[in-house]
Order: sequence, then C-alpha cells, then structure tokens
Amino acid sequence: MIHIATVHWQTDKWINIQQSYLREHIQSPYRIYAWLNDVPMAALTGFYFSCSEPVISHAVKLNILADMICLSGSDEDILMFLDGDAFPIADVELLVNEKLSTHKLIAVQRLENNGDIQPHPCFCATTVGFWRKIKGDWKEGYSWKNKDGEIVTDVGGNLLGQLKEHRVEWHPLLRSNKRNLHPVLFGVYADLIYHHAAGFRAAVTRHDKRGIKQKLLKRISGAIPRRFRKRFKQIFVERYIAENNALSERVFGMIERDPLFYKEFI
Repeated sequence: MIHIATVHWQTDKWINIQQSYLREHIQSPYRIYAWLNDVPMAALTGFYFSCSEPVISHAVKLNILADMICLSGSDEDILMFLDGDAFPIADVELLVNEKLSTHKLIAVQRLENNGDIQPHPCFCATTVGFWRKIKGDWKEGYSWKNKDGEIVTDVGGNLLGQLKEHRVEWHPLLRSNKRNLHPVLFGVYADLIYHHAAGFRAAVTRHDKRGIKQKLLKRISGAIPRRFRKRFKQIFVERYIAENNALSERVFGMIERDPLFYKEFI
C-alpha cells in the first residue's frame, strides 16, 4: 500500500488536478490522507482520510498525518509526502521502488532556493517502518548555511538533522527544468515531480527576497532621498510580488488546459 500525506489550504483548485495525476502515474493501491483548512466541503472527495482542524503549521500537519498512517500501515508500506500543488508527471512508482532499494528516503532538494539542502515535503518517499524508526519530524529547527553563508532553517530542517544523526544517505531529487520561467517556482524534479510552489500563498520565495534586497540596494543607494526610501521599498516589493502572482496564475491556466503542460519545462 502507498500512503500519501498532503495539505491543501483555503482553496480546492489543486485537488482534482493532483488526484488526476496520481491516478495516471500510480498503479498500485494507494490512500490519500489530507489536511484541508478552509476548503469547500464539496471538494472533500477522493480522500481516504481528511481533516480540517485549525492547525497552522504545515510541518505539524504533515507530522500528524504521518503518525496516523504509521498507526495502521505495515513497515513495508510506502509513505509519500506531497504538497497540495505538487504531483507526479511520470511513473513515480518505478523510481520510488528503485531508489528505496538502495536508500532509506528520497525527496526533492531545492538547492535553487538560495542553497536549501534539506529534504522538501513537496515530494518525499520512504517506508512506514523507517519513518517510525527515526520518529520523522518535518518541523524546522536543525540549521545549515545557505549560499550566502547565513545560518538558516526551514520546514524539513529537523528531518535533515535526523538523517544525519542516523548516518542515513538519502537520495535527493534535483530540479531538471530545461526552461525556467522562474528560478524556484514551477519546478520539475528528476523529470518526475512537478511543484508549482506558492500555490496557496503570495508567489514570493526566499530566493526572490534575496534578489529584491540586492536590487533595492542598487536603486536606492544615493539615488532616492532617504525620506522616500521606505515607501519606494514597499511599492517595489508589491510590484515584484504582483508580477510573480500573475505569472503563477498564467501557469495554472496552462495546467488546467493541457495535461501535458509540463513539456514546456522539460
């Protein structure tokens, strides 16, 4: 059995899309366990289990769903984590079975997001038995140095720490886009997983924030009177986010119209 833990928030627009790609690319029996906050009740179909308790933390939601799966699943069952705006675009079982024969865990690694090295929950696969053994934890906490030499942590940080503690070599799935509309958003990983990213929030990433800061420093330095700088920053950031949001909606339209939309990126 494959047990899939996913989270949708404030909209049901990704539910049918995600489930259609799962049906297409997973042949074995599977169950979907979902956390659905502020999602219309009419969308609550296709789930083995769903919950809408008012938990805020994305990592805690995933941890609770995984704990539930571990209560009933067997050690050999596959435990898969999938962001609500992520889904397979090829035979995911083939890769999971191959890589889990040599590694305890496989997951997306978003090096493009300013040097993130931790497993990312947009896609991760392991066995129920291994997750039980390490008492897997998606919360932030364990930290690392990003590409600027800054100490950071994020969702998946503690899982990275647990893998290091148990001396487990995991298999990272890296971005494989041939065409990039954005450095982080709209990612394809190992030609296997599509992750829209920011599908449930404003389309801005830590990579964006780093770029915004650098561009602002260049534009503001000596060119804008100090008393106008705060307002200029606000307008600049708002325009940057608006452009990303518009691009995100354009790509979502592509997804709705064409099941093979991802060929634009691979």
